[in-house]
Amino acid sequence: MDLDQRAARLRFLLRDHDKKFTNIFDAVFTPEGIDVIKTPPQAPRANAFAERWVGTVRRECTDRILIVGDGHLARYTTHYNSHRPHQSLGQQPPNPPSGVTDLTAARIQRRPILGGLINEYSQAA
Repeated sequence: MDLDQRAARLRFLLRDHDKKFTNIFDAVFTPEGIDVIKTPPQAPRANAFAERWVGTVRRECTDRILIVGDGHLARYTTHYNSHRPHQSLGQQPPNPPSGVTDLTAARIQRRPILGGLINEYSQAA
């Protein structure tokens, strides 16, 4: 899915005052009906969710491996949303797998992600 397909679902683009974001950058999103909102100057907490995401990706992924292509980041994003526990969600991922597993009777299978940098565990079939 590329930006053309996803742009119809977007309403806002939240960005900071970095010099790399020029008026031309904003002009790309305006015809699509996306409002560009700038965070207040020198306010790193204004976009805390994005800052948390970037920090987590850096610590868990990009600081440890060399990203070869979109596939690496796509696999990490899937892991982050489907398997990685989040404290704010009661140690559940945003998109948890369905069903409860009885760990006393279940066989557990380990699946390495990103070349073994991260491991995911699930019930073996």
